[in-house]
Amino acid sequence: MLDLKLVREDPERVRKALERRRVDGTIVDQLLELDARRRELLPELEGLRAEQNRAGKAIAEAKRSGQDAAGAIERMQGVAARVKEMQAEQSKLEERLTALRATVPNPPATSAPDEEEVLREEGRAGKTGRDHIELLGEMVDIDAGARLSGSRFAYLRGPLVMLELAMVRWTFDVLTAHGFEPVIPPVLVREEALFGTGFLPDTEQQIYALPDDELYLSGTSEVALAALHAGEIVDPGKLPLRYAGFSACFRREAGAAGKDTRGIFRVHQFDKVEMFAFVEPEQSEGEHERLLAIEEELLQALEIPYRVVNIAAWDLGASAAKKYDLEAWMPGQERYREVTSCSNTTDFQARRLDVRYRPAEGASPRFAHTLNGTATTWRTMIAIVENGQRDDGTIEIPGVLHPYGAPETIRAEAAAGS
Repeated sequence: MLDLKLVREDPERVRKALERRRVDGTIVDQLLELDARRRELLPELEGLRAEQNRAGKAIAEAKRSGQDAAGAIERMQGVAARVKEMQAEQSKLEERLTALRATVPNPPATSAPDEEEVLREEGRAGKTGRDHIELLGEMVDIDAGARLSGSRFAYLRGPLVMLELAMVRWTFDVLTAHGFEPVIPPVLVREEALFGTGFLPDTEQQIYALPDDELYLSGTSEVALAALHAGEIVDPGKLPLRYAGFSACFRREAGAAGKDTRGIFRVHQFDKVEMFAFVEPEQSEGEHERLLAIEEELLQALEIPYRVVNIAAWDLGASAAKKYDLEAWMPGQERYREVTSCSNTTDFQARRLDVRYRPAEGASPRFAHTLNGTATTWRTMIAIVENGQRDDGTIEIPGVLHPYGAPETIRAEAAAGS
């Protein structure tokens, strides 16, 4: 949620920032107009209410002393009617202002570029070969998934399951060493959690809804982790709070038919380990770089070639002020593809969810900053499989996963009869 104080104090800065997102800057004028009328109305309304109180006391005193209070009563009725009229206007102003603020995305950071920037490449990219569907065979059972649930659902089978479980368990060990608390959150969430994280009103077309229960299937555990401290004031000295959430994720991927739909690269259900942090505002830029460094650490340990991309301001999601994508080299596609990302959402989500912290005992609460980043997901497995393929059809699995139960090698035939 955009800070109205910032809009009042520096409207031109906000306007220019939003225009970098390709948002019409006149929305700033609309916000200022509604806010100004609301602020103008409040003292007038408070004055009339005070007049009502004084008139009420005067009428009561007149009645006690036997004086005629008819004139005072008539005047008070006029004031009461005006108060009612102004309260209705105030209510409408608040509704319009809230609805308008809900449509305004987070202004991008100055370090978010106007166009996408490739910051660096790591590892030996350029390998070519078969894609993960050819390599894994029945370990990714798309046909059975389609019969059960429709297109873009899959059964994972055999050694691939062991690979995923090993990857998740290893990821948690890495993240806990970095101070993240493991969490398995609910995947059914209320509308206010999706609104609070900025997925509503922005990505309705991507979200599965359960209208009978007023719940939604979450597309990322970011939603549940962000809402973990909704409505709270965190005690002094408790930040940063860092969580690592593992969950199934659900996305309708509306409009993506015929694009990236082969295999499990873009599916309606997948698993993911997500990092989430609550920090003091002064720490959020450093925390963003920290999340990026952890994501790079994971890809490097898994021997996956990748590049780091600083996402263009116009391409950011509603809540992000800055975002990095990590794109892994995919031999089956002969190009880099996004596998993880991390975003600094500054105080945007915290304002919507009312997550505050107290800097010191007795100090006034401030809004926290929140950040999120993908640790590992099914796309990470695709990159492991395609980059680990050998000429003899076997797939070499990174050594860091062997102690966690992953096989040293797998091949398509290994799923048969499993």
